[in-house]
Amino acid sequence: MIEWLGIEHLFDLSTGDKIAGLFTPLVIFIALAIATVVLPGKWVLGYATDERTGEPRRYRLNGLLVFVIAILIWGFELIPGLEREWFYRTSLYAVAGGTGFTVLFAGIAVYTQPKTRDRNPFVDFYQGRVQEIRFFNDRLDLKMTFYVVSSTMLGINAMSGAAWHYEEFSRTNEVNLGVFVYAAIFTFYVFDDHIFERVRLYTYDLIHERMGFKMFWGDTIAYGWLYILPLYGMAAYPDPGFSTAWTYVWIIGASALFLVGWGIARGANIQKYTFKRWPERKFLGIIEPRYIQAGDRKILTSGFWGVARHFNYMGEILFAVAVGLSFGHFDVAWSWAYLIFIVGLFTLRQRQDDLACAEKYGEEKWAEYQERVPYRIAPGIY
Repeated sequence: MIEWLGIEHLFDLSTGDKIAGLFTPLVIFIALAIATVVLPGKWVLGYATDERTGEPRRYRLNGLLVFVIAILIWGFELIPGLEREWFYRTSLYAVAGGTGFTVLFAGIAVYTQPKTRDRNPFVDFYQGRVQEIRFFNDRLDLKMTFYVVSSTMLGINAMSGAAWHYEEFSRTNEVNLGVFVYAAIFTFYVFDDHIFERVRLYTYDLIHERMGFKMFWGDTIAYGWLYILPLYGMAAYPDPGFSTAWTYVWIIGASALFLVGWGIARGANIQKYTFKRWPERKFLGIIEPRYIQAGDRKILTSGFWGVARHFNYMGEILFAVAVGLSFGHFDVAWSWAYLIFIVGLFTLRQRQDDLACAEKYGEEKWAEYQERVPYRIAPGIY
């Protein structure tokens, strides 16, 4: 089975590396959590409100600084014995160990809190009971720490896979440029996410999600280690052997499609962020903020949010297509693993978002928005 999947190289480890791999997510989380606490940061107010006071929650942001320092430590191999390709080689053991640790800590986080609803304890375990868990006078916010840890590791894991690929194929001159395009795409994606770190404070996870296994595992292990799923198999594939001309078409085409998808996703999120902070301001100085008034809330209906109700997800899907194309082996299923995951994830999330929005804005106003903006994600298609 393992050989059929083409990931036998991820099991070719010493016993010591296997054990270390199991504990990697825990060690990384502790190290980066300490970094977020001790490194300089900027205090800002978010969109979500504190359930105890009714006031906007405050957050301490320094994710970009943590990310850059972590990349430098990894890239220059400043920790003795920690080679650049090590994180990729131990990926499967990190996922297994990280899953075990998130089960443990999610259970502690959930069952040490009082029940807020009369529901199944297993549902509580998955969804959580409280929206926020914080320590050290709010300097350590678990949701934002999860984001810093997972996004940092997403970039490092992608680059670690590229480093392993280079070590394997440079000797035979069969290095696949697409693997480096893939690593560059995710590194840019993570760097950009840190540049616009404050925008994250206006996303669904920070505002609505509770602290259960879904958050613990999804925002650490899934995002940090499983988002590079295609690389598990594709790092073992050599150059696809295109002609020089087709190589340009392939590399430039995949990169351009990524930029289109990134532009849609980032643009939509920034437009919503701008609207929530400054409701009357034109986006980019040209797009008039049109909206539906729903009590004391507003539903944005112009710009990206007038094209489809979740057009930002369309950007993420185009990004995922670019990821599949980047490897150049279009007939290999591993190339499309991320796309399959993203389509499933955002199709489900879109439905959950619609239900949450209907409750938030009122069914009548949300129905009015649905009539005005009929498409869910893909204009003219879905």
